[in-house]
Amino acid sequence: MDPAAIDDIAFYFFHNCGYGEIPADSERYRATWVDYPNSVFDPEVGHALYRHHLRLMRLAEQLGFDGVAVNEHHNTHFSMTPAVSVMAGAIAAQTERVRILVAGVPINLAYPNRVAEEYAMLDVLSGGRMEYAFPLGTGMEYWANAGQVNPATARARFRESLEVILRAWTEPGPFRHEGEFFTYRYLNPWPTPYQKPHPKIFIVGSGSIETVELAVEHGAGYSVVFVPIDAQLRAFDRMRELAAERGRAVAPDDLIVVAMVYVADTDEEATRELRPHVETFFSWTHRVPPRYLLPPGYVSTPEFLRRASDTALAHGTEATWEDMLAIMRIACGSPDTVADTIVQWARDAGCSRLNVIFELADMPEWKVVKSMTMFANEVVPRVRARLSARADVPAAVAAG
Repeated sequence: MDPAAIDDIAFYFFHNCGYGEIPADSERYRATWVDYPNSVFDPEVGHALYRHHLRLMRLAEQLGFDGVAVNEHHNTHFSMTPAVSVMAGAIAAQTERVRILVAGVPINLAYPNRVAEEYAMLDVLSGGRMEYAFPLGTGMEYWANAGQVNPATARARFRESLEVILRAWTEPGPFRHEGEFFTYRYLNPWPTPYQKPHPKIFIVGSGSIETVELAVEHGAGYSVVFVPIDAQLRAFDRMRELAAERGRAVAPDDLIVVAMVYVADTDEEATRELRPHVETFFSWTHRVPPRYLLPPGYVSTPEFLRRASDTALAHGTEATWEDMLAIMRIACGSPDTVADTIVQWARDAGCSRLNVIFELADMPEWKVVKSMTMFANEVVPRVRARLSARADVPAAVAAG
């Protein structure tokens, strides 16, 4: 990737809307996904947390973030958005300017015509501010949904679901669809999207070649999450290669990098304030036994072996702070340190979209607000100035 090609970057406030309360007897629970008992949930705490989450969304708009992003998960305190469209509707009603990235309903576990209608409704409601990222869903989602959805057919079902949604958005209805998994006598969604031909879409993956190929095939962008940086870069390079074979160029804003970020006055202060929450995030928030992570048939055999042999994926709860800093996208430090890290990431990945996670595990609100505010006021201007200055340098000089 030509390092002079990235001259700007869009920052999205990415919030998992988690249930940050950790029980005193947390060690007795082997998992915080799938079978973590919902008797632990306190509705009054949950109500306060929803108000907290929406406060942060409004703050992101006030601070000048380009967008906000939310996702969907099930049977876990990691996310309080089992119906992400509902949360997106609340965000659309309480904001005016920011784009809203929904990442998103696992469409292979849903009825695609209904997803098409919900997503089109959100786009009209928001005045055309929506973007959609389509995940295959974590392995855990298959334990939390109807048992008749076979993980071995997940990719085929996903592919057909995406085709139904795109047809519903772009073809005049009513029309008929007869597929392997879905048959519709009348596909005729009301409303249709505000943005034409449809809102910008991304495929969400973890670097597998199958997911990258799907993104290229459908002209979508690509977002990769919670895998080591080297694997992310390989996936982005592979996407460019496949797209070039089809005569398509992958633009910098077709790629999304997700990062955990914390900003303070000094590197030492930032590390001191962030480190316990990162360690809690990987040891508690993502406490997932292997059998829940990769149900039989969920990924191909080569992909299973890749993940099982990767320390960050197979033994994330055992990784140290140093391990996480070395292999994951964690930007922690002073405004200069964080800006330098992000500029380097953007250049290495050829990417102009960054989804920024500011709240982890049991982090108090004051830390989140402090880091968000410093990031918006001190990091973003530095990043944009450095990228713009770099873009003014001839490519041969920049590369040299």
